[in-house]
Amino acid sequence: MSAATGPLRPSRPLGALRDAVDHVARQSPARLALIVFAGIIAVVTALLSLPAATVDGQRAPFVDALFTAVSAVCVTGLTTVSTATYWSVFGQAVIIIGVKIGGLGVMTLASILGLAVSRRINLTQRLLTASETRTTRLGEVGTLVRAVIVASLTIELAIFLVLVPRFLSLGHSLGQALWDALFMALSIFNNAGFVILDKGLEPFVGDWWLCLPIIVGGGIGALGFPVILNVAERVRRGRRLSLHTKLTVVTYSILAVVGSLGFALFEWRNAATLGGLPVADRVLTSMLAGVNSRSSGLSTVDVGHMNDTTWFMQDALMFVGGGSASTAGGIKVTTFAVLVLAIVAEARGDRDAEAFGRRVGTTTVRLAVAVAFLGATLVGGGTLLLLTFTDYHLELVLFETISAFATVGLSTGITPDLPDVGKYVLAALMFAGRLGTMTLAGALALRQRRRVIRMPSEPPIVG
Repeated sequence: MSAATGPLRPSRPLGALRDAVDHVARQSPARLALIVFAGIIAVVTALLSLPAATVDGQRAPFVDALFTAVSAVCVTGLTTVSTATYWSVFGQAVIIIGVKIGGLGVMTLASILGLAVSRRINLTQRLLTASETRTTRLGEVGTLVRAVIVASLTIELAIFLVLVPRFLSLGHSLGQALWDALFMALSIFNNAGFVILDKGLEPFVGDWWLCLPIIVGGGIGALGFPVILNVAERVRRGRRLSLHTKLTVVTYSILAVVGSLGFALFEWRNAATLGGLPVADRVLTSMLAGVNSRSSGLSTVDVGHMNDTTWFMQDALMFVGGGSASTAGGIKVTTFAVLVLAIVAEARGDRDAEAFGRRVGTTTVRLAVAVAFLGATLVGGGTLLLLTFTDYHLELVLFETISAFATVGLSTGITPDLPDVGKYVLAALMFAGRLGTMTLAGALALRQRRRVIRMPSEPPIVG
């Protein structure tokens, strides 16, 4: 190749596709996320509606197929039918593929939103992908996707290799052990909450070999791609940890410890959960509870038998969720951290909210308030609808609603018994909870009105 010809360029169709993605990502990244996820859910619903997707060869009711598809693609784990006994191997494969695509899509689309935001108004500290990837053009989606895929596959492979020997030791055939380990590895890292073991996870309540991968793998998945990449860059090249990474890791860790200690405190003497277990098993179960309420939804004890105080604590933890651009849901730990920093700054009389030697801009604080308010509004609306259409008490409905919105998947057991309208409400909450706060954050951050005239300032009375 001569110097005049320059470097090889991608083929015209590939270049046109990349330019089209670049254009949509620039002009309407929120619309891109909505269209992509809705399309994936439609395909998964159609596949789960096939007779081959069920064990008995009958077509699944549309509401169950749609609910399962939304739960899979939005990596939630709430189910109206048993994943282990209702769906065939084909159906289970469709579910876990939906989980994988949904998990990758969440991290990738959230990262694209971050690139759009940081390129337009330089809010790199908010969604944090441009500085870590050093992407100079939104159209460099291929590089971003490859980084997400490599990171996720590496962690999932590690979980898979740990779980295969465990399932073999339980007497599973090699093929069954490989399938169970693969399914669970994808479900764990993507915080999906789906289980295909016949008796669920309750028989493994004291199984460190199975529970530790859930705790570690689910925790890493809930931290988010920007954090994973930033930490990897720190290890390889000595680059500093970003403010986002520090806020995410510190806040997530604090809430995980608080969740574990709170669960142990409230459930230690509950004979239906921790009360009848050895001390070591109680400690392990409490550690798992500190993570599963963040988004994984994988529990070794019956959530329906927990105390009301535990439900209330987990409501709060589920609502906060995990890291931005992660497989976790909720309003995100960075949103919660920014709100706390703003409150502390106001209480101290400081002009700015600060953390780790960095100032958090007022625009970021306003965005955090908007995201938190939207989340509370969705939960409140969903709770009112379910109370209207069902006879369940508030504590049960609120727990299920927050679990759906925060894409956690923990359930008190009422989801399968809800009327169809209730299942549609939870499905809408899962979809809105997965994409609503993320797309709202991107959409609001990209809206920058330039006004020549600013109105006079006059503070109203607050509080």
